Amino acid sequence: MENLNIFQDIAERTGGDIYLGVVGPVRTGKSTFIKRLMELLVLPNIADPNDKERAVDELPQSGAGRMIMTVEPKFIPQDAVEIAIRDGLKMKVRMVDCVGYTVDGALGYEEEEGGPRMVRTPWFDEAIPFQEAAELGTRKVIADHSTLGIVVTTDGSVADIPRDSYSEAEERVIEELKELGKPYIIVLNTLYPDAYESIELVQSLEEKYDVPVLAINCAETTDDDLLNILQEALYEFPVQEINVKLPLWVEELESAHWLRSDLEQVINEAVTSVNRLRDIDHTIEKIRENEFVAAALLQEMNLGTGVADIKVQAQDGLFFKVLEEVSGLPVSGEHDIL
Repeated sequence: MENLNIFQDIAERTGGDIYLGVVGPVRTGKSTFIKRLMELLVLPNIADPNDKERAVDELPQSGAGRMIMTVEPKFIPQDAVEIAIRDGLKMKVRMVDCVGYTVDGALGYEEEEGGPRMVRTPWFDEAIPFQEAAELGTRKVIADHSTLGIVVTTDGSVADIPRDSYSEAEERVIEELKELGKPYIIVLNTLYPDAYESIELVQSLEEKYDVPVLAINCAETTDDDLLNILQEALYEFPVQEINVKLPLWVEELESAHWLRSDLEQVINEAVTSVNRLRDIDHTIEKIRENEFVAAALLQEMNLGTGVADIKVQAQDGLFFKVLEEVSGLPVSGEHDIL
């Protein structure tokens, strides 16, 4: 049931269709990632047997080593396929396997004579140089054909190419994504996802790019791995609305009252820095720092609509202090009210 909920949340955020643009440098495992996602999460939910057969036939090819496998952008399947999540809920799904940005050490993006390899794209009648296809394809796929970006990079263990060779291409594709403003996350493809070096690299990339980075072995990806990736991706979508609920008795105070004014000011300051759903936790921490706040709790976060509800509790004793102030009578506790 969890995977159905995640699909539903993504569908709500994207208007009913899930178009994943899988981008990054060459020889990182993009095609392998797409193939596993299709096999584990998409194909089992395709009801029409003809659609399923066609989708299987269009799965990308992948291989080990330094030879580039994907030499032209591919829509997988070619036409978006409808999957049934449950009764009354259907959506269209399609992946886009991009030509990767070239890296030193990869083979297959130059002709034997030394000139650039010419490749076909869906956007031009004539062939264009490999590197141009990578750059143009990334922009067009993310801008025009994707609702969510997945950047696949690697520590170098999957293709016998040094990690340093990927850095420049990785930076360029992520900069492109940031300029386009589409939500995205990073998948670090590695043979050793639990190794100390992999964990260190994940932390370094998260600090550098300010997005989640998940280390997995794309060839051995499980349902849980993929669902976790999609779940993390949801937190990168923009916040649509934040509802902060103050105690009802605070809301009854005049807007100029010192307590209500103070709380509303700290709340306004805390929410101004929120862009993504992931930023909500920081907002709650900022509210908690106020001297009059006993607790700030996330009541609900609807990943499908981008709406978050936060409940704020006032410090003990404030109610009686304000009541004493308003009534002009001494009120030290509930016993003084009767």
